[in-house]
Amino acid sequence: MLSAILSVLLQATAGAVSLSEFGAALGAGLTAIGAAYGISRIGSSAMEAIARQPEASGDIRSNMIVSAALIEGVCFFAVIVCALILFV
Repeated sequence: MLSAILSVLLQATAGAVSLSEFGAALGAGLTAIGAAYGISRIGSSAMEAIARQPEASGDIRSNMIVSAALIEGVCFFAVIVCALILFV
């Protein structure tokens, strides 16, 4: 059932290949920029927090790494979705 729906959608959008390629490239670029901005905000906020409370640096650092890993995972997922749009 799902493959039939996908094949109908692919046939309907066969003429809009260049537009989908542009959208996928734009989506991948915006995803990378957004992830870089988010991770940089995490880093700067963590450095400010460590400067204010040096005794909590271990907890802050571990929370920073977990948050950055979650953002990076979402970014990889979005880039893979954009790559699938390009190649499928």
